[in-house]
Amino acid sequence: MMTPTYETVHVGDALPPLELPAVDRKTLALFAGASGDHNPIHIDTDVARRAGMSDVFAQGMLGMAWVGRLITRWAPQSRLRRFEVRFQGITHLGNVIRCTGRVMEKVEVNGERCVRLEVHSANQFGQTKIAGEALVALP
Repeated sequence: MMTPTYETVHVGDALPPLELPAVDRKTLALFAGASGDHNPIHIDTDVARRAGMSDVFAQGMLGMAWVGRLITRWAPQSRLRRFEVRFQGITHLGNVIRCTGRVMEKVEVNGERCVRLEVHSANQFGQTKIAGEALVALP
């Protein structure tokens, strides 16, 4: 896919969605190792149950990383100027996450032509997990 340009992108355009496989224990363990987030609530069922959860669940930053991947598949990471999210739901084992985004606005920021993106992730039941915005500079 070619890098989008300011001229070719229009308000309302959708980013190609990112569909992920079902969340499993291996994914959580690998992310814990890669990120250094070894909070046992994400990898130890007994700890999660003592905290009142039915089982382990995904790290919030893993969900944010998936949304980040949505953005950086569309435009190079070097073009990302701002990325903010709100965590709106727990991502449980077995959730199949779909990340989506769309162009909300074309703006000039600090002399750069940019687009403001609305980004979102939800599970297979339509439950929102993450909602946020990103600012991407385009050539």
